[in-house]
Amino acid sequence: MPQHVPPPPLLDAGRHPHRHPLGRSLAAPHDPGPPRRIVFLAHRDLDNPAAGGSELLIDRLAGGLTERGHDVTLLCGGPAGHKRPYRVVSAGSALGHYAGARSAFARQIGACDLLVEVCNGMPYLTPLWHRGPTLCLVNHVHTELWDMRFPAPVARAGRLLEHWALARAHRGNLLVAVSPSTADALRAIGVEPQQIRVVHNGVHEPEVRTPRSTTPLFLALGRLVDYKRIDLLLRLWERVRPVTGGRLVIVGDGPERQRLERLAGPSVEFTGHVTEEEKHRLLCASWLLLHPAAVEGWGLVVTEAGARGTPALGFDVPGLRDSVENGVTGVLVGGESSFAAAWCTLALDDDRREGMGKAAAEHAAAFHWSSTVRRFATVAAEAVERAGAQGGGAGTTGARR
Repeated sequence: MPQHVPPPPLLDAGRHPHRHPLGRSLAAPHDPGPPRRIVFLAHRDLDNPAAGGSELLIDRLAGGLTERGHDVTLLCGGPAGHKRPYRVVSAGSALGHYAGARSAFARQIGACDLLVEVCNGMPYLTPLWHRGPTLCLVNHVHTELWDMRFPAPVARAGRLLEHWALARAHRGNLLVAVSPSTADALRAIGVEPQQIRVVHNGVHEPEVRTPRSTTPLFLALGRLVDYKRIDLLLRLWERVRPVTGGRLVIVGDGPERQRLERLAGPSVEFTGHVTEEEKHRLLCASWLLLHPAAVEGWGLVVTEAGARGTPALGFDVPGLRDSVENGVTGVLVGGESSFAAAWCTLALDDDRREGMGKAAAEHAAAFHWSSTVRRFATVAAEAVERAGAQGGGAGTTGARR
């Protein structure tokens, strides 16, 4: 097991709100310290129907940096949304933009003070074509997911490319991990510990809570893709339902939805996408958030549920080990039978479930998007400083010709 190297300390939003952890003053909102012009290069924007937690994180970072006075652009694949406080530019189709990112950057942007590559499996290889400060943001390393989603030869090639890009192509750059688990995974593939900075996801302070359901209501929330393992949840529901009764509500959409609907038994409801108001109501009403994913970067929905006093049940996997305090804010298990047993036990034990819900709310209160943006801005400034010290031409970036 890789040794855990703790991340630099997060800022305390309640004390010295504009103080750098090393003692330097941070720029106040609307006073953009370096870098001024920031470009995020990512797979999707938040308006994309397939958007998920990664897109929400980028939106919060880009929007927060814009509020602080930075000039932010998101260069992404697929159709580009236009109702954001920052500029959004399409680099091409969902797959074609990986090859077209370099030319799209040169044609539609030209230069920036910092390029942030968001690597979610398939890399953009920005160090090979971008001259100037570059930062790589990683939600989770897709090592095991390649085998789940692609035939063996494709999976092996994708895994090797991802690992080479993160550990070799970005050797001189800082990498932002969204959790200690992601930081561990980066070290395991050869990224030097001194390159890694951890910036946690935040959560919005929720509106006034709406009532908890008086009958058992269990919620799964997220994009319906294979590694989220909602099919496993549906199988376990057939064992749990006779014991607990109630309903299982699955919120979200994705390529797996039709198959999952065919697998679903009684008392299962698929809602598709819902409004923020409806998501808030369901998170408040639920007895448990169920999270059967094989791997996560952080598990943003866990914190969102916790903010409403709803504990989580998941597997003991990377990401969830960070967002769930096992036995305190929820329960993490090692296998399917343990998952079903914990599901029944928590559903039948009102006092334990409510106690975990209170602890989850206290835990979630420590994570704020404002702190996430502030911490990321500090790392962004450090990336530019490092590039300048290494002769990377901070402030004079552009695409290599």
